[in-house]
Amino acid sequence: MSNPLLAGLAPVHPGEVLREDVLPALARSKSEIAKLLGITRTTLYGILNGDQSVTSEMALRIGKLTDTSPKVWLNLQQDYDLRIGEHKLAAELERIPTLEVA
Repeated sequence: MSNPLLAGLAPVHPGEVLREDVLPALARSKSEIAKLLGITRTTLYGILNGDQSVTSEMALRIGKLTDTSPKVWLNLQQDYDLRIGEHKLAAELERIPTLEVA
């Protein structure tokens, strides 16, 4: 089910990408970024710290600000959520059979 190449790596929250790669390249304060996105600093910090998910609306905002596709941000969030869920539900998923079409 999971990619063996990713087995030893922790899932990456899109907020980490934003915090570590994107914001430093923009050379703006986090307060200014929050203002430009039209959100509170609390919301921005929640995303940057991985405490809040990137929603479709937030992906649209980030995509516009950074001239990137909102789908990139949604895909990062979806991949993160799936990897966290896969780990969390591993034992339960093992008990669910995989059915084949008759």
